[in-house]
Amino acid sequence: MLAAASTALVVPGSAVWIGPAHPFDLHETYLNFRFDFQLSDPLTEATFFISADSRYRLWINGVFAGRGPERSWPSSMAVDERRITNLLQPGLNRIAVQVYSAGYSHFAYVHRGACGMIGWLEVDGKIVLASGPGWKVRRDQGWSDRVERVSIYGTGVEDRDLRLAEDWVEAEASDWEPARVVQAAEGQIWQRLRPRTTALPEEEVRVLERPWQVRVGPWPEPTHDPHADLRKAFSLSGPSAAPALLPTGQSAIWVFDLGESRTCPGGAEVTAAGGESVLISYAEKLRDGELVLSDPETYCRMRPTDRFILRQGRQVVEGFTPRGARYLVFALMGGGVAAEPRFHVRLLATPVVERPLPRLDGILQDVAAMCRRATLACLQDGFVDGVWRESSLWLGDAVAQDWALRGVSDDPRPLLFAIDMAAEGVDAEGFLPSVLPGEVPAYAVTDYNFAWVELLAGCATHPGIAEPEAVWQRHWGVLTRMLERTATFRGPDGLLRNPPGRRLFLDWSPMSREEPNLTLNLRYLHALQVAAEMAGRVGRTADWGDQATHLARALRGHRAPDGWRESPGGETASQLALALLIMTGEVVDAEADAIADRIIARSLNLDDAPKKGQPALASPFMHHYLFLALQKLGRRADIHAIIAARWGRWVRDGRSTTPENWSIDFPDGSACHGFSAHPLGWL
Repeated sequence: MLAAASTALVVPGSAVWIGPAHPFDLHETYLNFRFDFQLSDPLTEATFFISADSRYRLWINGVFAGRGPERSWPSSMAVDERRITNLLQPGLNRIAVQVYSAGYSHFAYVHRGACGMIGWLEVDGKIVLASGPGWKVRRDQGWSDRVERVSIYGTGVEDRDLRLAEDWVEAEASDWEPARVVQAAEGQIWQRLRPRTTALPEEEVRVLERPWQVRVGPWPEPTHDPHADLRKAFSLSGPSAAPALLPTGQSAIWVFDLGESRTCPGGAEVTAAGGESVLISYAEKLRDGELVLSDPETYCRMRPTDRFILRQGRQVVEGFTPRGARYLVFALMGGGVAAEPRFHVRLLATPVVERPLPRLDGILQDVAAMCRRATLACLQDGFVDGVWRESSLWLGDAVAQDWALRGVSDDPRPLLFAIDMAAEGVDAEGFLPSVLPGEVPAYAVTDYNFAWVELLAGCATHPGIAEPEAVWQRHWGVLTRMLERTATFRGPDGLLRNPPGRRLFLDWSPMSREEPNLTLNLRYLHALQVAAEMAGRVGRTADWGDQATHLARALRGHRAPDGWRESPGGETASQLALALLIMTGEVVDAEADAIADRIIARSLNLDDAPKKGQPALASPFMHHYLFLALQKLGRRADIHAIIAARWGRWVRDGRSTTPENWSIDFPDGSACHGFSAHPLGWL
């Protein structure tokens, strides 16, 4: 069991942030850092501490030692501790660090107009080196900085010309430029350093030997967009055996099925004459038996294809940034190149101490296994919603994902990470960020503030947290300020209206968004009730209970003679709203049981289309709240029946992980979303 507070990090005064020699090397920048040093005495233990903005890969004496850091706000950058005792040797040693900075903010990092790294080496309790001007740096010219973004959520496509690359890990670096000191360890850009919260990722290199499909066809004239090139080449090709030699103008495409979606950078070893291309792409689903290559003209602007232009001879190509997929696609352009590549994938996983799954009846056993795979696949540095499309840590999603993780592990670190990251990113008005970390006002979601209250309260029942009250006390100021600010958006009728420019709630559901909205106000009511309970437990004075009473009274205007409405005079209350009525005690006894019957009947009807006069079907994610309501009434058998019907349908369809919605036929619908795996906690 862990205490709530993290351990302190002792930063040596000699360690500084270092960056490129030119201060404006910022856009789509790949920096290579090197430092050589001598070790004369035998050592017992050596630890390398490292952080970077925004991502790094580390080699010690030519051996790959890991990647990181954990996602961070610039106000407190995470530092990884890496035990490297077995990688050091008497005499000359070499540290090589490659750092990537997109040069702009996105859904996992916040950019502050600087990039670089900081690190120091501790050997047997003594600091023997630290990052500083004695390090060498060179911008890697092999990567193009004129690339499209992979999606609206992430960083750039990788377009690398290996003819311009050098074996920089081992190359002579005496003529490289001295690294530029960007700031002290803690300063204006990166204000503080902290220990990493979540576990260091582990990597398994797996050789890919049996392709799901091989295709051969003409290779179109290449453009600036490798994903568009792949889509065209794929459409011009057909199933075939790969030829021994690819002539000029021809291509071979290999597709490998990992069996489930994973965080997984792909790689290939290939022989080339020089100038040919290898494309590595990532896909997650089939449609009518055919692989779906995402269309960047649709909502998410997905183009998950990286390009590598080959030099002469045998070489290994591998991207820097981990992508995510179930299907890996490798396309090789001809021109005298031998079509005898070897393919591999790096499977990344965040380790947790797991409990075995319980023995369950019938299809529920397979549902639990499916949910477990999705939960662990969507566990990186904290909870992420899906490995393929986004890899974003959404504050509201963490409620369901934490519940799922509890089904297999007592590890509280992902939960605490989400709580702390949200509190650290609170804005000037007191509202919490929707993406952690992220400056994404287009996705500012009001009810995610209420989800954060639920996460705080969840610490009290988490088997891995020893002092939940300490977590609450640490964030009491943020909690109070957020609820005070939310109260200012209540109208004369006492009901909450959504602030301009914010979404009420983020969910793929057909439920009404008209205001004053029943679901939004019930989420608010639930948050006030939960906060009042926490205040009572820690002896804090707050009027949240009184506010909840007044709000509950105001909500009676949503109750029509024939039932509750999403807005006064509007459509029938959704499944989610009905569940929240039970959770908040707005309905009790026979009325609560009758509403529960309506909820259950709608979920057990596997026709997902809207039904006139029936409550709007909740998404898989929001079924977590349906289950909370049913559990309050002691109807656990009904929870299992819904899981067996709806999640069991996915099992019968052959899905290995939980999709983000009941149907993912929309263009970028994802086949692996962690928030849909919450039945793992209910089983």
